[in-house]
Amino acid sequence: MQIHITRWLIGLVAIALVACTPAAQDDDLYGSGFVEVNETTWLEKQTKPYPFTVPSGEISCGSHPSFGREVYFEPEGFTDESYIGTPLNKAAAESLEQADMIPNVPYSIKRGADLSEAREIGLRVCGEQQDMLKSNS
Repeated sequence: MQIHITRWLIGLVAIALVACTPAAQDDDLYGSGFVEVNETTWLEKQTKPYPFTVPSGEISCGSHPSFGREVYFEPEGFTDESYIGTPLNKAAAESLEQADMIPNVPYSIKRGADLSEAREIGLRVCGEQQDMLKSNS
């Protein structure tokens, strides 16, 4: 009986240690990042009108081995991994098409909006993320 309790306690301690140990920052190695945007700050920092149909969200960047840097917009409240953002550049659209996926976030881009500054912001996020990865290497 004493041996079973000891094994159980050792197992419990091992689980607690693993659960309390910080996870490795794989996100830093993934090659993606984001920047928050909203109508108010956009008007202060950009020259073109705010292009999205919601007041705030995130412009995110990811990297696809075949298509390159992908830029997406995710509305506030729809930014976790279960949502697929609205693609803002060709690489993002091609990546989604290849994966047979479609955006599942509500709202998106205003009709006739100029996305050049939004794409530029997303690509800048990619560049900053890559610079950070290089400096950590």
